[in-house]
Amino acid sequence: MAANLTTERPAAPEVRFRHLRRLTDDTGLLEHAIGRIPRRSEGYTTDDNARALWACVEWIDLDPALAEAERLPELAERYAGFLYWARKADGRFHNNFDYGRRPETEQPSDDCLGRTIWALARTVSSPFGGRLSPAVPDLLTNAFPAARSMGSPRGWAYALAACALLERRRAASGLRDDTDVPLPGEWVGSLAAELARRLLDRYRAESGPGWLWFEPVMTYSNGLMPWALFEAHAAFGGGEALAIARDTFRFLAERMTAPKGAIRPIGNRGWGTRQGTARWDQQPIEAFKLALAAEAGYRATGEREYRDTALACRAWFHGRNDCGAPLADPADGSCCDGLTPGGPNANRGAESTIAWLLTEAVVRRMDGMMDDRPRGVAQSRFSR
Repeated sequence: MAANLTTERPAAPEVRFRHLRRLTDDTGLLEHAIGRIPRRSEGYTTDDNARALWACVEWIDLDPALAEAERLPELAERYAGFLYWARKADGRFHNNFDYGRRPETEQPSDDCLGRTIWALARTVSSPFGGRLSPAVPDLLTNAFPAARSMGSPRGWAYALAACALLERRRAASGLRDDTDVPLPGEWVGSLAAELARRLLDRYRAESGPGWLWFEPVMTYSNGLMPWALFEAHAAFGGGEALAIARDTFRFLAERMTAPKGAIRPIGNRGWGTRQGTARWDQQPIEAFKLALAAEAGYRATGEREYRDTALACRAWFHGRNDCGAPLADPADGSCCDGLTPGGPNANRGAESTIAWLLTEAVVRRMDGMMDDRPRGVAQSRFSR
């Protein structure tokens, strides 16, 4: 059944990071939990350690006092160290490691490479990033060239957003090149143009009447593609990138909105196709990625519907969802792994926990732009 939406906008909770610390040992961030207890037998992933570095840097920039109290600089050093350990000679990163720190057999992951490039670029762009120099700039410099070999749209999106972030940093500094990343600004711009072209070409090839998307099926982390195009437009211009970002964001938001206006992430029991959208199981990463794209869309357009969608994504974590049940626990900063027909999945692993922490960071960043927002229900304005 649809969520029973209230008429009050809930106050932002005090964010805590106790669960993130609980999942972290002297190697890095463990991937899974049974309930709130780390499941050590499942080991570690570079994916999650890159996400965790990103989350730490966001909150260090947003709230330095909170970050110090929650020991986020120390955690960020741990996660950056994991990434340095996982690096490979070709610039890529091994993703999966067992609890004994042994690499597991795997196929190279473009998503892992792109996600890690973004986390490194975000770290370099932060004043805190200097504390992790020269390790993080060295990692980024060696990883970026490998982005040209990626075949995944999500990998392209992460790397494109990283290029855009570095370009905005370079432009703000007034320097020709970024001294912290020894890659010429022209090289970064050239890579961005190539990655944007790939995304736009993929959209032209797959989209059609009633299907404004980059792929034949809407699967996971869908918000990344419109997010990257919004970011590319902000840094490099380009009307087509903005137009397709807007069209695909709206299409995704419509597919992720329940009839009463609550967010309904595309379910992983069938995903989203031309024939329909699966309702279950709903994953926190989808709500976060839509919020991330909404923030970028708002910065690009100033349109209120993007703000409202970001708030609706946050509200999904706090019970404005199909089960009327909260997934996030602000007391320790943990988040359930998903929403099922029977309610929240009680396990609270790394990906879901970080998805909630980053969604709260998105909304915190947007708060200064929302002061004139009516204090009504937080819901998507893309209701069907």
